[in-house]
Amino acid sequence: MTLIRHGRGPNPLIGFRVEDVAVDHVGVDLQRPECILAERDGTLWTADARGGVVRIAPDGTQTLVVQTSDEHFDLAGDQQASLLGGTLPNGIAFAANGDLLIANFGTDRLERMTRSGETRVMLDSLDGKPLGKVNFVLRDRRDRIWFTVSTMVNPWSEAVNATLADGYMVLVDDKGARIVADGFHFTNEIRFDAKEEWLYVAETTAKRVTRLRVQADGSLTDREVYGPSSLGDGVVDGICFDAYGNLWATMIFADRLVAITPDGDLLELLDDGDPAATARFEAAFATGAPVPFDITLACGGPLCNWLASVTFGGPDLSRVYLGGLRATRVPYFTSPIRGLPMAHW
Repeated sequence: MTLIRHGRGPNPLIGFRVEDVAVDHVGVDLQRPECILAERDGTLWTADARGGVVRIAPDGTQTLVVQTSDEHFDLAGDQQASLLGGTLPNGIAFAANGDLLIANFGTDRLERMTRSGETRVMLDSLDGKPLGKVNFVLRDRRDRIWFTVSTMVNPWSEAVNATLADGYMVLVDDKGARIVADGFHFTNEIRFDAKEEWLYVAETTAKRVTRLRVQADGSLTDREVYGPSSLGDGVVDGICFDAYGNLWATMIFADRLVAITPDGDLLELLDDGDPAATARFEAAFATGAPVPFDITLACGGPLCNWLASVTFGGPDLSRVYLGGLRATRVPYFTSPIRGLPMAHW
């Protein structure tokens, strides 16, 4: 593994724990706020299982932005049907003009929605074949769109095992859409480093982060594991960089927040899971078979249930927002170091 050497002095994240700082919340009655986008003026956008996003204004005012509201999501009723089927907006990103790019984990397609709710399908197949479980979307500074497909297995819960590696990554640019890397263990969130020289990939069911060097034509080379070969309990879901070079990562089901330092060390920033439920999940996962859904349903903690994503925001990017698949609010706290600005910032 090639390490990032910053030479910037002591790492401000060493010794930091979320339990030691004030945690507040924003939003109410959100439905599956898996991914969060922050704008400079303090506006937040959260993915929402009703078929679009929720816009949370700086004063806390909420607006559901959808073309047609889907009411299938009901965690108080049928959790399995809610989490495995229907429209499930997952990863979101801003297009260059401010539209929302939506990786829809339920409809298995990449969608584009205006800020007033008009939606169109950008891509639902490739080379004549269905895409599979479209998970996350990211735009780079050259206005290219990258998105991940976690698996071809449906329901996705059957892909939560240590052996399946059918995930892949797609690049959409002026040449069209094409697969640029495959063979991933449940491809999840992706992020660029500060210079967009490397693309980092959360391989959920491998419990690791992989990175690939980005060539000028969008091809990806020099694939390698970044940091520890295993990030520990839970499976890795969301990732993002801070300005120092630490790569933050959420470990869903165990509900842990960790970070890989530029030296490749692992820091644990939060452990909010249920220890007994996590132990049962890990035991089932270790068999190599799909983890029974009732075992995953028993997992999670009170702060941000099924902790799935981490996003920097606030006027100086020092505020950290957490997204959860079974959360109804968005927790946030102040980081000792600001986040790395994304392409839209």
